[in-house]
Amino acid sequence: MTNQLIFKNAQMVLRHEVVHGSLVAENGLISEVAGSTSVAAALDLNGDYLLPGLVEIHTDNFERHLMPRPKVQWAELPALLAHDAEIAAAGITTVFDALGVGEADLESLRGSAWGDVLATINDCTQQDLLRADHHLHVRCELPAPNTIELFEPFKGHPRLSLISLMDHTPGQRQWENIEQARIYYIGKKGWSQQKFEQQVAHANELQAKFAQPHRRFFVDYCKTHGIALASHDDTTVAHVQQAYAEGACMSEFPTTVAAASEAHKHGLSTVMGGPNVVRGGSHSGNVAAVELARLGLLDILSSDYVPGSLLAAVMSLVAQSVMTLPQAVATVTSAPALATGFNDRGAIEAGLRADLIQVHIAQLPNGVRHAVVRAVWREGRRVL
Repeated sequence: MTNQLIFKNAQMVLRHEVVHGSLVAENGLISEVAGSTSVAAALDLNGDYLLPGLVEIHTDNFERHLMPRPKVQWAELPALLAHDAEIAAAGITTVFDALGVGEADLESLRGSAWGDVLATINDCTQQDLLRADHHLHVRCELPAPNTIELFEPFKGHPRLSLISLMDHTPGQRQWENIEQARIYYIGKKGWSQQKFEQQVAHANELQAKFAQPHRRFFVDYCKTHGIALASHDDTTVAHVQQAYAEGACMSEFPTTVAAASEAHKHGLSTVMGGPNVVRGGSHSGNVAAVELARLGLLDILSSDYVPGSLLAAVMSLVAQSVMTLPQAVATVTSAPALATGFNDRGAIEAGLRADLIQVHIAQLPNGVRHAVVRAVWREGRRVL
């Protein structure tokens, strides 16, 4: 029996244009896209946009639900379900849950074991409890002494789809400005001034001892197992050149124009944060995402720490005339899908997954236009 889903009167955002018409999906796949609205027994979108489901490759949102306050751990199941609901409400149908491994501070989430979390993801996936399609992005803190040990439960996991290499040693990359690092660790992590100073004093020693051997381990693991590899917080040309030589396919959150330019030169996709676009700049004082977009150096947007920032960033890029709507939508759909090898989704085309979202543009009294997700379908089934 054919499971059919039909839309009409939709503004469909395709790869290169917006078409007013209808769409038919059968058995979880898009079967027809037509510039016509005369379709019987169809769901009338009343002129709302129909977009591909968003593809999120780097979100810390699950970690936020697992530890909503410093040193306060939440149970895995309610944390996952709450995270999943928030992700779906943001229009995300494919999510790479970014989980960090390696932390010198053993009281932190990233210094803890991940076995129970992975078991919960497995159970919820098998029981079809999740709205979005969940995959794993393991963020490896290279200078931490316990990184490889904490990575152990991820080995061979079928949903491990991306590994990124991080080095948050204060004084370089993201934390080139030590005072920005101080604000983050004291405000976000709940560290005391004394603890921050102790960690900074110890950081260079850990980096010298562990960063390079850990880097070699994860680069080799990605090559052996066919896992996509990303660099993180590239600041210099040398950082990007190293990532390229190691086989990275993307540069996450380059902190300078020079790094982003070098990434493009070598064919690495550049990933920037949606919050950076929405806020008008980086909270760490690094390069603004919009600046890279204007230079043609922005490929992918990630929600980073605010799931709802993806659509908001898309609308902001269009409102500022930095990108057309299809170009902006591509940064949160087809571009992240293709960069990670998910060629079966990310666009409205016959034969691709029917991961779709209905988006209404609300005109608020203050003149602000806001994108509102009204409905979400994953593989043709409504999940929101």
